Amino acid sequence: MPHRVSYRVYYEDTDSLGVVYYANYFKFFERGRTEYLAAHGQDVAELNRAGVLVVVHSLTATFRKSARLGEMLDVVTGFEVKSPFRGRFAQRIERDGELVVEASVDVACLNPEQRLIELPASVRALTDS
Repeated sequence: MPHRVSYRVYYEDTDSLGVVYYANYFKFFERGRTEYLAAHGQDVAELNRAGVLVVVHSLTATFRKSARLGEMLDVVTGFEVKSPFRGRFAQRIERDGELVVEASVDVACLNPEQRLIELPASVRALTDS
């Protein structure tokens, strides 16, 4: 079941026209992934303390609409395991049910020496598919 979290667009999120600057959507997506993990009992800080660093491997995004200052946005996040070493977050940002931006974010895990490790079993168990 995808996870949903809402955020207001603040002045700091926008450009001089009051439109969300494209790179700031990635911040909303990051927050959505963090909240998804937390909602499923996987606190990012705890994973880090356990020597598991979750990093973005690749990301593709499609921008459909613009969001503006003061609007409420929903970040919708789902997760699936693609291999023992890679997971994929399917994410979208909606405004009143209307698609604004969608993204596919592949993540991997590194150890403290920044070497690739398998996704922990607790993360592999989160799959939505």
